[in-house]
Amino acid sequence: MARGEFRIYLGAAPGVGKTYAALAEAARRRERGADVVVGFVETHGRGETARMVGDLPVLPRKPVSYRGGDFEEFDLEGALRRRPEVLLVDELAHSNVPGSAHEKRWQDIDVLLDEGIDVVSTVNIQHLDSLNDVVAAITGVQQRETVPDEVVRRADQIELADITPEALRKRMQHGNVYPPEKIDAALSNYFRVGNLTALREIALLWLADKVESQLERYRSEKEITATWESKERVVVALSGGSEGETLIRRAARIAARNGADLKAVYVAAGDGLSTAKVARDLARQRGLVENYGGSFHQVVGESTPEALLDFARGVNATQLVLGASRRGHFAQLFSRGIGNAVTAMSGSIDVHLVTHENVRRVKAPSRRGVPGQRRRLAGLGLALVGIPLLIMALVPLRETIPLTNVMLIVLSAVMAVTLAGGMWPALLGALTGFAWLNFFFTDPLNTFFMTSRDQVLTLVVFVLLALGGATVVNISARRARAAARAGAEAQTLAALATNVLRSDGRLPAVLSLLQETFGLDSVSLLERRGPSSGPRERHEERTWQVVGSAGPACATPGEADNDILIDGDLTLAVRGRTLHAAERRMVQAFAIHAAAALKESRLAEQAERSRALADTDRMRTALLAAVSHDLRTPLASARMAVNSLQDGSAGFSEEDRAELLDAADLSLTRLTALVDNLLDMSRLQAGTLGVIPVAVGWEDIVAHALRDFDSPLGDIRVPADLPEVLADVGLASRIVANLVGNALRHSPDGRPPQITASSLGDAVQLRVIDHGPGVDPADHDTMFTPFQRLGDRDNASGVGLGLALARGLAEAMDGSVAPEVTPGGGLTMVVELPAAREERDSDG
Repeated sequence: MARGEFRIYLGAAPGVGKTYAALAEAARRRERGADVVVGFVETHGRGETARMVGDLPVLPRKPVSYRGGDFEEFDLEGALRRRPEVLLVDELAHSNVPGSAHEKRWQDIDVLLDEGIDVVSTVNIQHLDSLNDVVAAITGVQQRETVPDEVVRRADQIELADITPEALRKRMQHGNVYPPEKIDAALSNYFRVGNLTALREIALLWLADKVESQLERYRSEKEITATWESKERVVVALSGGSEGETLIRRAARIAARNGADLKAVYVAAGDGLSTAKVARDLARQRGLVENYGGSFHQVVGESTPEALLDFARGVNATQLVLGASRRGHFAQLFSRGIGNAVTAMSGSIDVHLVTHENVRRVKAPSRRGVPGQRRRLAGLGLALVGIPLLIMALVPLRETIPLTNVMLIVLSAVMAVTLAGGMWPALLGALTGFAWLNFFFTDPLNTFFMTSRDQVLTLVVFVLLALGGATVVNISARRARAAARAGAEAQTLAALATNVLRSDGRLPAVLSLLQETFGLDSVSLLERRGPSSGPRERHEERTWQVVGSAGPACATPGEADNDILIDGDLTLAVRGRTLHAAERRMVQAFAIHAAAALKESRLAEQAERSRALADTDRMRTALLAAVSHDLRTPLASARMAVNSLQDGSAGFSEEDRAELLDAADLSLTRLTALVDNLLDMSRLQAGTLGVIPVAVGWEDIVAHALRDFDSPLGDIRVPADLPEVLADVGLASRIVANLVGNALRHSPDGRPPQITASSLGDAVQLRVIDHGPGVDPADHDTMFTPFQRLGDRDNASGVGLGLALARGLAEAMDGSVAPEVTPGGGLTMVVELPAAREERDSDG
């Protein structure tokens, strides 16, 4: 069965019109004759959106009960029974009520797609996992419902529901997004022009990256190597010399003017050894590239121009920056230089040749005895033309120069041919020299016949010496080539180690570097999973799973062009071309690094779990310390008062007895509060705290929380028309009581704490404001740590759980507690809980 088509409408913020556009698409498909059903749509009370539903068939929602509350969710089972061609399911990032088939709505949609049903959905950019913290830093609002980026990236089509910030604010002012009582708070907080502009840019950039990935995949599938100027990309070529910094800065300026990506590449040629200075220069230049927001790459290539252009075309580069080389006319007779060669072969890629102060000191890479095609042709030319011309130039001197000297001169020329072209041109040069020496220097002259045995022996010795010398030179050249190749491999492995150490995602870094270095289509790390190793029949039942990949993954080793076995359960699958033996040795090193990176990531996960256990153990230790110290004081006070009352010989007056009873009552009340806090914190740590959310107003919560306080409070402004919140009344009251108690302890005389409340988007906030000494912003997170009081060590101030417990209880109800600096001095604690009558997504 073919998988269904997945279409997503992406928005930068609530109210941009995602649901409206999705409903319009559903209506269009229905007009074209498709069987379209609305599986779940949330209009949020917006009239235009509700009218767009029109006469589209709507799937009934599934009622779900949870902790005394009644909810409505998307009916996955009903959708599978109905099996429409197209199903509209709104709010991709929505979290299902516990007890549903899946935790997240995107998991429901995945089931529908597997059943061949086309799905249309919506999501806001702030709900993507990778951007959640970025959006929170910009807007100050942490979204708790997220969806993995990969789920959205897998969509067949993503369409941006775009609108300018000014237009969205006007839409809000007209009452098309939120009800009137929420408009002012929303416009002054989340929906500020700066916030909306930033969110819009984030959405556009994320979508552009998705489109770029699709384009690269299409070019790879169609084997398109020509440059498509869909986006400017600047590649700067580094030679390993000190001029690289000049080139990087020039390339960065070009990239900045064009809004282009910057990539630096160093070609580690297989015919040259890199020095320690080159390695140091490259390390420094890598840092400079990354400071400019670019990326550093290293590839291996026999021909620097070809490897450079292969890389540039592989990343779809539009501009290439090279250092100019001022080669003399004589040098250009033998090689036109990398710059000229790249320019001649660049095609549609623009090439910038940049002059720099170190231009005269830049040396071409050493080519120690590794003749390429051009050098072999040059060697053949010297053998066939150069040696005969040399001998002819010596003919006028044959009466004055002995034959042995002439042979030494020609023998030196044969050695030069060996260095230039290798063994076979040297052999041809030796035979050519033998023939022309015989023709011009042995009797009879000007003929190829020889009459003297001594002359025959002399010329034969000449040929043998030439061949022997050529053999020695050729062996030296091979060894130089092997050493150069080993140097290039060592440099590549050094780059591998550097990338692994500098990267946050170790395994992806190793696989991406391997793909780039060898120009492969894809690299996949596969792991065999299933029953433990044992009998052969059980081992064969185990299946391969992809644990990491760069490029389109191979599902099994059989799909790859090359597979490198790491151990019994891990294999590196490489697709793109068949690797040579030397390359396989390098890839084996990459494979070992990849396996180590995978093991390290799993060890990190285990360490994280161990850290959680260690935190629990520290909590228990602190709890014992608190019980042994802070609980002892109120318990001792109560016991002393009771013992005094039991002592009949004391003769207390009624007034004394009343004072002792009050002291005992106060101590027991304080003891009860401490025990309650400790028990609740233990439940939070264990994840067993019972939460029964109901719709309740903040004014009721505040009234319930303040009933036991005798100390005076300042203004309490909790408007009665605020939306109700979804909260557990008892837990919410504990939050307010703890925060008010903390504010009272730190408020100066004459300035009691204040309480205010307001609506903000899909949540309602309560502020507890004091004008005390405040807390340094650097300590804002520290003060929520259990069992600390930021230097306050009096026994009457509790065990330091009040703020930690308040935050934990709020998070248990999908809310938050955050500190702010009070204008004029002091601390403001902001409690935010979700509104009961609105979905937390507030999508549109």
